[in-house]
Amino acid sequence: MKKLFFTALATVVFAFANVANAQSLNEVLDMHFKASGQEKLMAAQSFYVKAKISQMGMDLPMEMKIKKPEKFIMTIDLQGQKIIQAFDGEKGWMINPMVGADPVELAGEQLAQARQQVDMEGELFNYEAKGHTAELAGKVNVDGKEMYRIKLTTKDGVTKDYFIDAATNLVSKVKSKVSAQGQTVDVEQILSDYKTIDGITMAMKIEQKSPMGSAVIIIEEVKMNETFDDSVFKQPVK
Repeated sequence: MKKLFFTALATVVFAFANVANAQSLNEVLDMHFKASGQEKLMAAQSFYVKAKISQMGMDLPMEMKIKKPEKFIMTIDLQGQKIIQAFDGEKGWMINPMVGADPVELAGEQLAQARQQVDMEGELFNYEAKGHTAELAGKVNVDGKEMYRIKLTTKDGVTKDYFIDAATNLVSKVKSKVSAQGQTVDVEQILSDYKTIDGITMAMKIEQKSPMGSAVIIIEEVKMNETFDDSVFKQPVK
């Protein structure tokens, strides 16, 4: 009888701990969404970004257009040559002049990465409906700042650690394990220089580090609700 009592008690405590953890995760996410202007972002139908990528001593102009639902195109100017990656709502494609002039359809890891770009609202928002799982892994000290650590596993199996500044409730760092050229590598992104545009607070500087090298992305211009024709995202006919 006593064994049954303690077993039942342990079950109740475990269930309560799970509920408490879920509530804590939801509270942290709610604070983050409020700080970042998630409501305004949800209302936006399109997103335009003009940026500069500093890598290997070069500054590469970049332009990105996102349109709901699930349309995305990114163009990087590499010394006069255009590298393009896109998703038209059904399939992904890219043009890389260093490989060939013709567009090619994306598959596997490249397609999964392209599809991630179409999520204007971010992976953490409505993560369960998107097939992801998340847990609050407590508070940690990162570079002298107190951060909430959220462990996210995407539906594609990619694992990421989001570090949310406890003072600002904004994402400060993201660590992920991604597949590249047949290997799994650690990628770290540091987000800073936050600015509020049309009620949405976003990082204007993103530093990315990986074994393949490092890069800094500086956001120069952001526009919401621009008009993009669907043909912009379609793969060119060969």
